Amino acid sequence: AGSGQQSVTGVAAADDGNSYWRVRGRTAATCERGTPVRCGQAIRLTHLGTGRNLHSHHFASPLSGNQEVSAFGEGGEGDYLDDWTVVCSGTYWARDSEVRFQHTSTDVFLSVTGEQYGRPIHGQKEVHGMAASSQNNYWKVMEGIFMQPSEVFKAEQYHAEL
Repeated sequence: AGSGQQSVTGVAAADDGNSYWRVRGRTAATCERGTPVRCGQAIRLTHLGTGRNLHSHHFASPLSGNQEVSAFGEGGEGDYLDDWTVVCSGTYWARDSEVRFQHTSTDVFLSVTGEQYGRPIHGQKEVHGMAASSQNNYWKVMEGIFMQPSEVFKAEQYHAEL
C-alpha cells in the first residue's frame, strides 16, 4: 500500500546500527559541518545505510492510515518533500533534549504510535506523519557523532561588539 517507496520503521534498541541519520541542510541549501542546528530551521535527514532522505507526501501509511513517511532519493539527493523543520525549545537543538520534526510541506509531525509490521520486518514499528503534536512525536538522539561548534559560531555566541 502507499507510494511503494522504501518504508521507514522504528525499533526500541537505542544502539541499532541501521538507525543512523545524517543531519543536512534543507534542499538546495548548504549546511557547514560544525554549525549548530537552530530550533525552527529546516533540515534534511539522510539515512546513512541507504543514502535516502526522510520523506513524506500525501499518501496514507499502510498500518495506521496516517501520512506515509518513506525513504526517498539516491545518494542524498531527493526533492523539497525531504525537508523537515526542527521543533525544539531554546535557540539550538541540544544533544540531550527532546525534539520534534515537522514536515515543511504538509505540516505533519514525524511520529511512531506502536503499529508493528509482520513479515519480513516483524516487530518493527511504523513511522508516519501525524497532524497533531503529541507524546508520539518526540525524538531524542541516543548516540552518534557530534561535531564541535565552528569558530564562527563560538565567536557569535561569546563575543559582542560594542
